[in-house]
Amino acid sequence: MLENYPFVILAIGIATVIGMIIFLKINAFLALITAAMVVSLLGPASADGINRMKRVAIAFGDSVSGIGIVIALAAIIGKCMMDSGAADRIVRTFLKVMGEKNASFALMGSGFVLAVPVFFDTVFYLLIPLARSLYRSTKRNYLMYVMAIAAGGAITHTLVPPTPGPLAMADNLGVDLGKMIFVGALVALPAAFVGIFFSMFANKKMDIPMREVAEHSEPDPLKEEELPSLVVSLLPIVLPVLMITANTLVNSLLAGGVGPQAFLTSVSPFTSIIGDANFALLVATAISLIILFRQRDLTLLKLGATVEEALMSGGVIILITAGGGAFGKMLTVAQIGPAIQGMFSTEETQVAGMSFLILGFGIAALLKVAQGSSTVAMITTSAMLATMNVNSEMLGFDPVYLATAIGAGSLIGSWMNDSGFWIFCKMSGLTEEEALKSWTPLLLVLGCTSLATTVLLSIVWPMS
Repeated sequence: MLENYPFVILAIGIATVIGMIIFLKINAFLALITAAMVVSLLGPASADGINRMKRVAIAFGDSVSGIGIVIALAAIIGKCMMDSGAADRIVRTFLKVMGEKNASFALMGSGFVLAVPVFFDTVFYLLIPLARSLYRSTKRNYLMYVMAIAAGGAITHTLVPPTPGPLAMADNLGVDLGKMIFVGALVALPAAFVGIFFSMFANKKMDIPMREVAEHSEPDPLKEEELPSLVVSLLPIVLPVLMITANTLVNSLLAGGVGPQAFLTSVSPFTSIIGDANFALLVATAISLIILFRQRDLTLLKLGATVEEALMSGGVIILITAGGGAFGKMLTVAQIGPAIQGMFSTEETQVAGMSFLILGFGIAALLKVAQGSSTVAMITTSAMLATMNVNSEMLGFDPVYLATAIGAGSLIGSWMNDSGFWIFCKMSGLTEEEALKSWTPLLLVLGCTSLATTVLLSIVWPMS
């Protein structure tokens, strides 16, 4: 009985999270922090004498230190890109380059890029008027256009930092952020293209016309001269990625003994500073604020109000993410990791590694179906599996693939308890039945494709 006690604690913790969110309609932060306290009370006492409630607060603080600054800065960047017209410029460039004939690919590409620094609901709100405008000119393919936006936005939202879910997974699993960005994008890209082809298939099966959506007024499009240039618009996205990736590359070359070691050693202290996610996002935030200030000729007071509005939305995400981190740390205290690890044979490393990928995918999918939030599913699952101290030796490949498998699972099973479902349904003018026949299977396709790509990459490029 005692050897199964950690699983009893795990079941109680998960039931607390899901029960409070689904049945009591409690905010995810309160559900996660309550579950953390429940698990802490049921788990063993700390060896260092810290009381059970205090260690929850310490774990919460540790989680905030890992992701709090980045999420807050990403929220500001996203808000500034929307208000300055930088996001609009990126979208118009995609459409101009690819043309009306390939508009679905342009919309997917726009969603794919913009959902990295901007939350999915904001991206969809930005791009849905373009889908409606394209339908007015072509009189066809409306469903394909809105599904293309969803495919691009949803996939990077769940796989590429600094969106909160992937960021928290990287922190929980000890994955280098630059590596998470690169591999996440690598896994997301084929899934997005498969999503486009599925959108074309669904569009042929369901001839859905565009309908008026009274409760969502479409913003007036900005004039061309009111938008910043493409290079300026891309800076807040591209520059931090380059800075973080540079640090990852230098560290990887040093660790592998590849390249000019003396030069790499000399630049390593510099890249470790500029490649720190907090610093890189701070530079991007400063650039995005300057762009907004110059483009809209704002007063400093109005610029400050914009930052405050962005931080209000980012603050909620920080609380939820850190609450999930605290929940995961309490599961570690309760010895969940060794108990789960004992269920798997490690005689064959590759088989054990694949088992972990399927386990992460399955738990994330189960949590997504149950409570509706991809972010909560990613945070909770990665925190749970982090209790097993997974590493390259145990898995047979880099833990980044475990993160992408969890992200893939968090896409599965989106239905009426998912806010993304309602955003897609109501803002595009679809009925609930039409959304269940289009949005739900689209995310299933995205998730399964991402898992397949993850498994393939873990075999051909384990990076261990």
